[in-house]
Order: sequence, then structure tokens, then C-alpha cells
Amino acid sequence: MQRFSFFQLALNALDRHRSWPAYWRDAAPRDSYDAIIVGGGGHGLATAYYLAKNHGITNVAVLEKGWLGGGNTGRNTTIIRSNYLWDESAHLYEHSLKLWEGLSADLNLNVMLSQRGVLNLAHTLHDVREGVRRVQANRLNGIDAEWLSPEEVREFCPIIDIDARRRHPVLGATLQRRGGVARHDAVAWGYARGADARGVDIIQNCEVTGIDVEGGRVTGVQTTRGPIRAGRVGLVTAGHSSVLAAMAGFRLPVQSHPLQALVSEPIKPILDCVVMSNAVHVYVSQSDKGELVMGAGIDAFNSYAQRGSFHVIEHQMGALLELFPIFSRLRMMRTWGGIVDVCPDASPIIGRTPVDGLFINCGWGTGGFKATPGSGWVFAHTIATGEPHPLNAPFRLDRFASGALIDEHGAAAVAH
Repeated sequence: MQRFSFFQLALNALDRHRSWPAYWRDAAPRDSYDAIIVGGGGHGLATAYYLAKNHGITNVAVLEKGWLGGGNTGRNTTIIRSNYLWDESAHLYEHSLKLWEGLSADLNLNVMLSQRGVLNLAHTLHDVREGVRRVQANRLNGIDAEWLSPEEVREFCPIIDIDARRRHPVLGATLQRRGGVARHDAVAWGYARGADARGVDIIQNCEVTGIDVEGGRVTGVQTTRGPIRAGRVGLVTAGHSSVLAAMAGFRLPVQSHPLQALVSEPIKPILDCVVMSNAVHVYVSQSDKGELVMGAGIDAFNSYAQRGSFHVIEHQMGALLELFPIFSRLRMMRTWGGIVDVCPDASPIIGRTPVDGLFINCGWGTGGFKATPGSGWVFAHTIATGEPHPLNAPFRLDRFASGALIDEHGAAAVAH
């Protein structure tokens, strides 16, 4: 049996996977669809999947200008949690977390959800007050949340130094035990395969270059592979959302910034939870391969660049060593950047636009990955019915005119 396994492995290596079945069809664009989703990341693919599964709308095309999952979906630190402050955010992220908990079974693909717990450290009296406030708010919304003393922090994560004489003493932490991490590419592949199996066309290397509007209503899009007609179009393009909105003739209250992360060389298992610190400005977890995955805040400069800056890396390393001096000899292996779209209140925009039939899902800032299933669920409902789902109704675009903002800057916790 062992010889057979090695023989099969050698055959697969020589074959270069050419005989493996594809996860989804390499579809060619058709002249028209009932709905078009612009953006082949996690949110766009989830939207297409739930359009087909929940609403029976299968004549759908997902248009991706590059390769599937090559944007923010593949350029994040994979953290998942739902412990946001305000009711509107908490309900949406908690719905998403519940979908995460059943996603592997739903997609019949292991998304490698690891609910190892997420710690948000408190280093100042202000941190303590804000942390306790968020714990109580979460509990009122039925979301699991705990406040830990410094001793309980050390018990949960023994490698954290709680010495009160340190520059940034640990005064406590919030803990969401159901939080954790998942495999980002598996999520994209799972939603792509599920949508494709229900008849959705996934079209890569198809950049949208224009949006057709007649009489105030969308009629289709112009692409590098020709025009495509549709009466409903959903824009799910993260950092490029403002560019697409401009094509349709309206502006968005979003700014695009690079957000970078990096990984270390692999080491033996030592960190079995996610640790985040707003004051020290770093978040870190350990991957299944043993790498430390870490990030910090966004680059202050507006940019569409998917690469890092040395001063940000330097700051991340300093923050990491403040929390974990034992990692001082580790070598960093690689870094990458994503393009985050940030709204003034650090909450997303999900809903209708000034153009009839054109919908937008953007402004997730640094919280997009964790919201993937819930975002797709409610956006599919909005596109299918023309009306928002109760969970995304508060996140409409016109809240910036009415003043009904949802300020989640504090609960965003560094960059997540």
C-alpha cells in the first residue's frame, strides 16, 4: 500500500496535475446574464453562491480582472471573530461567524476553520474600560465574550509576558473563544466550486472597463472581453470600489490604503490562539505550517499598491518584540499587501446605489475576510429582491447623508 502511494505521488508529479478535475469551469462570457457580480474574491463568490442556492438565480456571471481570489481574499491574515461593539455590526458579524461554523459542511470542502480564540490585550486604563464595555455589549447581543485578568491571560496564552514593569503592561484582555482563523484560498475555492456547480459562470481575466447606464438604470458592463448585458450588477471590488463607482457616475465616501502582512520562518507550535494589541499595534497567530502570521495598521498613504513598505515592517517587528521577546531571533520570510477601502465610520456599505439595478458591497476596511459568508448572504438577498436584508439595512450608502453612522473604529482593534 505504501509503494502504491509513492507511485501515485510520482505519477501526479510527472502529470503536473493536468488530469485532476477542475474545481470550476473556465467559462467564456456570454452576451447577457440575469445578474453580474464584478469581483471574484470571497465576497463576490459568496454572493454568487447564495444567489444560486438561496434565491434560485443561476444565470449569473462573476467577472474577475485577474485570477480568482488574487485580491484581498488571498492577501490577509485570515482572522475571524464577531465581537464588534455596535448592535448593527455585531449582528452582521455574528451571522457570518455562524455561517463559518457550518461552511465546510455546506461547501463540502474543508475551509480549515480553527476556533482557537482571539485575545484583544489591554495595556492602559482606557483599554480596560473599552474592553469591558465591548464584552458587556457583546453579551447583550448573545455573542460569546469574556474579560480576562492578567493572570488569566497568561493561563490562556503562556508566552505572553504580564510583568507589570514592562513598557506596555498587560492589564487584561477580551476573549472570544469562538474566534480564530480559516484558510483563505479554500474559502474562495469552495464558493467558486459551489457556485459553478449551480450554473454560475466564473470568468477570470475579464476586467470591467465601463458600466452602461441608460435612463438612470444599469444595462450592462463593458469588459476587456467585450460588452455583457445584465439588468442587475453587483460591485464587490474592495479597494477599487471607488474606481468602479466613478464609471457609473457617482462618488463613494471611501479611501483606499495598502494593508500589509508578513510571515516568519516556520517554527514548532507555540502560539495556539490569536493575539491582538491596539496600543502596541500588532496582531499575530501561528499557521498550521508553523509560520507566525502578523500584521498591523494600514499605510497612511492612499494607494492601490499590493506591496509593503519598509517602515511599516519595521514598526510591526518592534511591536511584535514588545509583546513576545522570545521571537527576537526569528527570520521573516515574505510580505504582501492588500488594498483596503475604508469608510469614515469604519463600517461597510452594502446596498443600492443611485443607479437602479446597480448594487455595491464595499468599505469593509480591514474586516472583510471575517465577514465573507455573511456579506455574501445579505448582498445576494439585496440583489435578488432589490431590498436590503434586515442585517445590512443599516449599512446603506445614504447613511452618510442622514448621519446614521456606525462608528467601529475602536472595535476594529488595530486593523481587524
